[in-house]
Amino acid sequence: MSSDEFGTIAILGGTGDQGLGLALRLAAAGCHLVIGSRDKARAEQAASDIAKAVPDARVEGRGNREAAAGSEIVVLSVPFEHTVSTIASVREGLEAGQIVVSMVVPLATAIGDKPTRTVRVQQGSAAELVASLVPEGVEVVGALQNVSAHRLQDLDKDMDCDVVVCGAREPRTRIARLCELIPGLRGVNGGVLSNARIVEDLTALIIGLNIRYKVPGGIGVRFPGIPK
Repeated sequence: MSSDEFGTIAILGGTGDQGLGLALRLAAAGCHLVIGSRDKARAEQAASDIAKAVPDARVEGRGNREAAAGSEIVVLSVPFEHTVSTIASVREGLEAGQIVVSMVVPLATAIGDKPTRTVRVQQGSAAELVASLVPEGVEVVGALQNVSAHRLQDLDKDMDCDVVVCGAREPRTRIARLCELIPGLRGVNGGVLSNARIVEDLTALIIGLNIRYKVPGGIGVRFPGIPK
């Protein structure tokens, strides 16, 4: 599998912990990346940091709208409370055929509550909210919500966890394959997009487990018994 088959990948919110970690991993896998941020200067700084950490990285920084326009895959890695405004800011640049990957989790921190809880989303999940906001023909999948930012950023260690990918068959399969460019990640067929609500809620449980068992690096999720 070649990283080139995925084209240009934009990571909106690529200056945050999880988005930056994903960018580091995909850069190490040879993907062509565009880091997006509301602040272009921050995106450019993040791209510079990635280039220093990953020799020969193909990465640049742009504003969110410019990052999303023309990218085959657009990853949304922003806090839940910024989901609507971020999609609104890039919507005009999105086109049919693009895939938007929602890493968003509706943690209750959005309303000043604990990160070990989630809030209900009218559409059913953050991923379904994103799907309701993008133009017709843009595919949305939910993925990578449970993956530890700390583990993503530690390039010296394999991830050793599964990624449940929810959405329509073709984009779901494509994103699962993308995830498997990262050493130790396995893409798991999570079925239709509405199943993303289950995966998103699992993140709050994982945060609680990290706290109770004092795992600063974050735990991963595995589903033993799934055939290769």
